[in-house]
Amino acid sequence: MTDATEGNNMGARIDGSRFEGKVSIVTGSAGGIGEAYARRLAAEGAAVVVADIDDAGARSVAEAIASEGGNAIGLRVDVSDPDSTRAMAAATVEAFGGIDHLVNNAAIFGGMEIDLLLTVDWDYYRRFMSVNMDGALLCIRACWEHMAARGGGAIVNQSSTAAWMYSNYYGLAKSGINGLTIQLAHELGGSNIRINAIAPGPTDTEASRTVVPGSIMDDIVKGLAIKRKGTPEDLAAMCAFLLSDEASWITGQIIDVDGGQVVRA
Repeated sequence: MTDATEGNNMGARIDGSRFEGKVSIVTGSAGGIGEAYARRLAAEGAAVVVADIDDAGARSVAEAIASEGGNAIGLRVDVSDPDSTRAMAAATVEAFGGIDHLVNNAAIFGGMEIDLLLTVDWDYYRRFMSVNMDGALLCIRACWEHMAARGGGAIVNQSSTAAWMYSNYYGLAKSGINGLTIQLAHELGGSNIRINAIAPGPTDTEASRTVVPGSIMDDIVKGLAIKRKGTPEDLAAMCAFLLSDEASWITGQIIDVDGGQVVRA
């Protein structure tokens, strides 16, 4: 399980049948926030594909879900590789008969190099953007026709509040995710596919602890309206809502789940 701070999600709705008969792919779900997404969707009845470049980690999470009564398989995917994303979609259809939900969570974050846009190594930058921005588009391109064949579906992209503040190429990639979400809402709407993005604020994960020094994180939390770090479970509740029929008239939106970090008029 992912790390969580105390006293955060006591009132979250978990309905074991809300996604019964639905098939959900969650990329980057071998740990952290993605694992929380996969577990939440499985707990609400979905058959879940735990997709990650870490094949062993993906299979481990899928096995844990299955041991708790859920339905999941683990698959390796490199979201920057068109062939790999198409293979992920095909394997999902073969295993479960179709695709209803796609959660684009995969990203280079934990252990990422910290540098300026002006000086970052170009090859690293291109690899970074191919995963953190283009990867979402490749997964959507691989999955949307399968979703349309089921009568439609829903997609959640993982953005970040970094899109609205200085965060070098990480913030640039998340700004791209926001634009991708808005543009594709119109391209996908005719196929009855909704697409939205979640923009997390400072969240307590192993990856964030490796990237953001504790003293800096403490200062960030002091500036929040709700003065604690978020947890993966806080985000998973929003993800489940956006994929559900309760959000059937919501598309093209970027939803901040950030304790009041970002205020946009």
